[in-house]
Amino acid sequence: MIFHKKLITWYLQNKRSMPWRETTDPYHIWLSEIILQQTRVAQGLPYYLSFTDQYPTVFDLANAEEEQVLKLWQGLGYYSRARNLHTTAKYIANELRGVFPSTYNDLLKLKGVGDYTASAIASICYNEVVPVVDGNVYRVLSRYFNIDTPINSTQGIKEFKKIAFTLIDPEQPATYNQAIMEFGALQCKPQSPYCIVCPLNDSCESLKNGTVTSLPVKLKKTKIKKRYFNYLIFSVNDQQTVIKQRTGKGIWQNLYEFPLIESDKDVNLSYIKEHTILKNLVGNMSYDITCYEEAFKIHKLSHQHLYTRFYVVKINTKPEVDEELELVEIDNIREYPVPILLGNFIDSFF
Repeated sequence: MIFHKKLITWYLQNKRSMPWRETTDPYHIWLSEIILQQTRVAQGLPYYLSFTDQYPTVFDLANAEEEQVLKLWQGLGYYSRARNLHTTAKYIANELRGVFPSTYNDLLKLKGVGDYTASAIASICYNEVVPVVDGNVYRVLSRYFNIDTPINSTQGIKEFKKIAFTLIDPEQPATYNQAIMEFGALQCKPQSPYCIVCPLNDSCESLKNGTVTSLPVKLKKTKIKKRYFNYLIFSVNDQQTVIKQRTGKGIWQNLYEFPLIESDKDVNLSYIKEHTILKNLVGNMSYDITCYEEAFKIHKLSHQHLYTRFYVVKINTKPEVDEELELVEIDNIREYPVPILLGNFIDSFF
């Protein structure tokens, strides 16, 4: 039995029940693929259900405020995905009258849609014969053919895409693509793959050569940058607090946060008291400040580690807020989209 037939047979017997597998509606497929980029199914499924409930059509998503979309996305990370999702929804609703592009090449033109997502939508929704190549597929192919070309290199991307084209079932591209992704997720797992009962074990080159655990190969990541975030958590008469919206192109664009003092190393309370950001806010008013030590976090992003401390500033008079800052009711703080790091703090503190 040839490769794609074995995979499809395995898939039909072992596939998980997922709501996006019950439809070929491009809106739902697109939504699921964007959510599941860099996100495990178990984590992404509740978000998919929330989005399809809140925004059942692309028009509903297009008409939403960005803050609403970011709030619903809160906790998934990589927030550029949410912003691109909203931008593309508006483009499809307003410029394409709600009709999604129907080919791989046209889908690639949508903001936030790359090779993998375009291939998934084109094959699942329109039966176009284009293979998906995601992390699961890289792992299956590198092991099956015993290929040690780094999967995140230019050469590797081209090599694996070329191989994928030779393997896809031209009669069932949608089923095949879902089969190989599911196979990588459940059978040919990153750790402890089920090689003994694998339907491909009689022809898997890495199993023959004892290289299963060393494949796939990835080039080393960019050096991790350390950043030190010191947040000022104002409590004005235990009723109000101060927040601001992050702007620019850095992390968490357009999300909200508390006033931030970023330092180049870990600092103490004396440093915070003398900082101009705090002094400008409190002026000559009396206040009480303490470091909320139990909330100290090292928040790990893809290329950054954020060493985060929270300083609680209790004050009886409204602080001097400029146009970048907002004085908000503590009871309403959960309405604002914030990074999961701050969302967890809010849930534990307020």
